[in-house]
Amino acid sequence: MSRFALLFPVAVLSTSAFAGGQRWNVDPAHTRVGFEVSHMMISSVEGAFSDVTGEAAFEPGNPKSLEVTVTVDMASVDTGNADRDAHLAKSDFFDIANHPTMTFKSTKMKAGKDGAFTLTGDLTLRGVTKTVDLQGRGLDQVVTDPWGNQRVGARATGTLNRQDFGVSFNQALETGGLLVGDEVTLSIAVELVAAK
Repeated sequence: MSRFALLFPVAVLSTSAFAGGQRWNVDPAHTRVGFEVSHMMISSVEGAFSDVTGEAAFEPGNPKSLEVTVTVDMASVDTGNADRDAHLAKSDFFDIANHPTMTFKSTKMKAGKDGAFTLTGDLTLRGVTKTVDLQGRGLDQVVTDPWGNQRVGARATGTLNRQDFGVSFNQALETGGLLVGDEVTLSIAVELVAAK
């Protein structure tokens, strides 16, 4: 169940996993994978995962060259409510005991105008892998931080149906409808740091 700002296996792929390009690492301190899902058909629940790792291959000035793999530690979910977060960890939702991570591995990058792009990849959640598209913007400006590190960032959004991944918990409401919506909106913000 999620609304992505830019979602990206916990194991980081070796550099041989990428065909080419400069190597970059996901900066966990400046990367956020968020989600939003309808609650009782009258409001929504938002949350995020704070533990995100990964790596990428990317040639500055050529967004189409981006290849990325990202791993999310599902136990790092935070919706602002400890009881709800504990429920999300159970088999009703994420089943973290059996599926501790969510992964994203890009398969196609299509660059548009003015920094816009569509990133397609395989998302694995609860042991189920489906193709998702992320609509994003960024990767068009590389900056150097005060410590001499090259950085580039992007934001992206996408949607998924949680039922496709076996996240099927729900309850019928007396007034009609369901407790939890099926469509999850993802919101991802990612910052990459050039590997040294």
